[in-house]
Amino acid sequence: MSYDAIVVGARCAGAATALLLARRGLQVLVVDQQREGRDTLSTHVLLHAGVVQLSRWGLLDALAAQGTPALRGSTFHYRFPDDEASETVDVRPAGGVDALYAPRRTVLDPLLVDAARRAGAEVRFGTKVERLLVDRAGRVTGVETRGRHGPMRAQAPITIGADGVRSTVARLVGARVTHRGRATGALAYRYVAGLPAERFNWYYAPGVIAGVVPTNAGVANVWAGVPSAGFAELARPSLAHGLDAALGRVAPELAEHVRTAASDGPVRGFPGVAAFQRVPVGPGWALVGDAGYFKDPITAHGITDALRDAELLADAVVAAATGDHGAFEEYHRMRNALSTELRDVTERIAGYRWDRTELQHLLRDLSVAQRAENRWLAMKEPEDLAPAA
Repeated sequence: MSYDAIVVGARCAGAATALLLARRGLQVLVVDQQREGRDTLSTHVLLHAGVVQLSRWGLLDALAAQGTPALRGSTFHYRFPDDEASETVDVRPAGGVDALYAPRRTVLDPLLVDAARRAGAEVRFGTKVERLLVDRAGRVTGVETRGRHGPMRAQAPITIGADGVRSTVARLVGARVTHRGRATGALAYRYVAGLPAERFNWYYAPGVIAGVVPTNAGVANVWAGVPSAGFAELARPSLAHGLDAALGRVAPELAEHVRTAASDGPVRGFPGVAAFQRVPVGPGWALVGDAGYFKDPITAHGITDALRDAELLADAVVAAATGDHGAFEEYHRMRNALSTELRDVTERIAGYRWDRTELQHLLRDLSVAQRAENRWLAMKEPEDLAPAA
């Protein structure tokens, strides 16, 4: 079977890439080894650029219609010795949007997958890539898979790995790592009812960060983060106990609410993964999302990264198909240009070696670093990737 593009992975990066390629008339196959609609670890946060993209793609109203609350800003709470304060930052309307969102991945990922299907992409869940097809010149020409529909052999000029941190595609092509971070953070989190759903709340104290992220179905994701070296302590004697203790250090009233409120599911944990960047392009292949670039989730920028890079890569695939031989290298260059400053600031925050003054400087640096992707989006034509009439 032949396609114009094969996408391995149907989470937000892969589904968005497939959607954008299919809307431009390419024949796209998407394969994912997991079952459809499966939940996943996530910060949930869509920052300004990600919200603008969903709006441009005609999907924001559908996201809101599924009960995803519109969040009008963030409140930052600082709890340091002899120094407690809060400050609130409201969302500034820009790019046609005036709110941020934090959808459950059981809402966002299917929304993107369904849109990709409507655009004409073929999507197969429960389908695992067994090997890549490679020609005599070493160029990737497709995939061999197995799954619930039996074995399949598919060919395409480009095979895209959107299959996460432990990407099979990246491993099989030997994608070179060009950056490795050192600081890593661990998280414990649960979904809790009964918290306000108008804005994000972020909490900071020496050696601990916490957040309240309002999401679907009237619950909020409540999490606490510590350096990865403290994960064993966070998990002892249980993650529920560790989350309670960490929240007590940074936000005692929040800890009390979480302790007594109705919750949706158990406490979950994440021990941390060091940041990395891989070379995202090679002969016949490309990487997008966490497969190509991962940073600590403490700054909640992962989904926004994924949607941004999906559009960058879709632009490159289409340009290459029309004869632009430098299109994939431009994707590589732009991904790095829009990511490096965000990556470096995140690394410093994830190190947990700051006092209040330095932390506030880092948060301002983070805000400044996000402006580059906002400027990039502002230069795009809104109708470029709108759904067909």
